[in-house]
Amino acid sequence: MIVGMRNTTTAAISREIDEMHVERGEAAMDRVLTLIISTRRSDLEEALETVNAASREHPCRVIAIVTDAQPDNGENQGKDSQEPNLGASPEQYKNSSAGEEGEHTLDAQIRFGADAGAGEVIVLAPVDGLLKHLDTLVIPLLVPDVPVVTWWPSQAPEDPAADPLGSKSSSRITDAQYAQDSQATFAALREHCQPADIDLSWTRLTIWRAMLASIINQPPHLPVKSVTVSGQSNYLPLELLASWLALKLQVPVSIKRDPHAQAITGVYFEREDGTLSMERPEGDHAIIRQPDQSDQTVSLPLRSAVDCLSEQLGRLDPDEVYAEVISKGWDMVSHK
Repeated sequence: MIVGMRNTTTAAISREIDEMHVERGEAAMDRVLTLIISTRRSDLEEALETVNAASREHPCRVIAIVTDAQPDNGENQGKDSQEPNLGASPEQYKNSSAGEEGEHTLDAQIRFGADAGAGEVIVLAPVDGLLKHLDTLVIPLLVPDVPVVTWWPSQAPEDPAADPLGSKSSSRITDAQYAQDSQATFAALREHCQPADIDLSWTRLTIWRAMLASIINQPPHLPVKSVTVSGQSNYLPLELLASWLALKLQVPVSIKRDPHAQAITGVYFEREDGTLSMERPEGDHAIIRQPDQSDQTVSLPLRSAVDCLSEQLGRLDPDEVYAEVISKGWDMVSHK
């Protein structure tokens, strides 16, 4: 169910949500958090699909803010041909007449049921001056007494903690891999990193890190002399994995980049007895090879955006290992 509200206010949105809860015989008190999404219009639906799936484990109120909505000068106001900033047909929208005559500042959608996962979704398309006060815009829509998480699915601010939305959040989630310039974006994030910050490039490594820690701790417990990691070029998880290994093992770590690879393809530990490795050249399985032992095949699928976001929504405390890796481990590896 989707209800559109044209040229509206947060007060009108709150009233509409309350009325819809009454009609459905439910309340918002079972929401475990408020998730704010800051996204471009082109990325909105994909981000909401991810959140809707993740919210089934973490019921939440989602407030999605479209940051590139186009101002309306009012010339077409009231005409059926006018397209609201959220892209739905004009007939689906209620006209709240919130602004002065000719002034158009905020379109919104409220999504319930199958269109909203385990919660409700509020989509806001502010323009002009409202874009400078996004924190004030969302405050009336937050669920009381639950944590606030902000997620930037693609382009993140240089300093999420100083961002108007990020400053109000107990956890700030970025995904620099999908920024227009992933390397420059991640460099800025490292420079301004605060304890509540996390990037999904790190979350994509959770299974890799667990598996590698397991195999390296198996007998014969020989010291590692050096490590090589291989994988996709311009892939931040690969760079972070190398940094983590360099920090934890305190040995030289080199990176082999392959423009034709998909994600991470292998990790190779050089020891006295030979090479201990875990390779995933393609598919959802990896092969563990140890000197003088039979190969082992283990399940190691690529992690989806839903997997990664769900993990982060279930863990809102600061990730101290991530902070240490990007502040110390990153400089121990050549990223060129």
